[in-house]
Amino acid sequence: MSKVKIKQSILARLIPRLTSLTKKGPSGWMAILGIIILSALVIMTVIAPWIRPHDPIKTGVGPIRAPPSSQFPMGTNHLGQDMLSRILCGGSIMLQISTLSVLVCFLIGVPLGLFSSYVGGIFDRACSLVIDAIYAFPGLVIAIAIAAMLGPGVVNMALSIAVVYIPSYFRIVRSQVLSIKELTYVEAARASGAKWHTIVFRYIFPNVIPSIVVVATINFADAVLTAAGLTFIGLGVTKDVPDWGWDLTDGRALLSSGTWWVITFPGIMIILLALGFTLIEEGLSELLNPKLQR
Repeated sequence: MSKVKIKQSILARLIPRLTSLTKKGPSGWMAILGIIILSALVIMTVIAPWIRPHDPIKTGVGPIRAPPSSQFPMGTNHLGQDMLSRILCGGSIMLQISTLSVLVCFLIGVPLGLFSSYVGGIFDRACSLVIDAIYAFPGLVIAIAIAAMLGPGVVNMALSIAVVYIPSYFRIVRSQVLSIKELTYVEAARASGAKWHTIVFRYIFPNVIPSIVVVATINFADAVLTAAGLTFIGLGVTKDVPDWGWDLTDGRALLSSGTWWVITFPGIMIILLALGFTLIEEGLSELLNPKLQR
């Protein structure tokens, strides 16, 4: 019974938030569109094992490089694998990698930014120096180097992507805390004898959350594209796993022979997934920022 009440309370808070997006103009409707796209892709991925017409990794289920038809709506690849089955199941890897990378970024970048800016001094300068050094290199180059050292796998890909985007969390949190900790109510809490962890987590951190949410949604979209890029150059998951990135790699080699469907459909899915997160970020940036609501 308590679980039912919890779900009802969550929906009671969520529904007014979502309906309020319709009053935000174009940005609100873009966020709603992004939620619809993302929800559809997540649902598709969850139910894929039950609705796929064939085993996505089984070869020879149809003719080699067969174009889209009534039997194979998205055609087959050079191994005779059904592309529709691979499209339905391939989103799981992208969602796992993007979610895990964002989680790692949050668990490292946010606390580091909070404590570095609040403590200040040598610790803050040292952290800023390391973060700026990472930020100076092109993100994809760093991800490629780390993925090459760690090897294939979902966790390794997520870690290599997380290293690229931790500086973004650190910098946005640090800049927010540097201004918030000088405000009157924080000074009052400090003067009243509040402990440092109380000030950080009760008075400072809640005011940083809106910026973190916006950065996280951007991070999701970037992680999807970066994961596809790593797989495209052969540094992703193993090839026995259905993945949109591998289909892009195979499709590139087949494009010259006129087999356009192998690269087109996974490319569209990657674009839709990244677009969903981007549209959500556009709406959240306005919903959570009071200055943009005016």
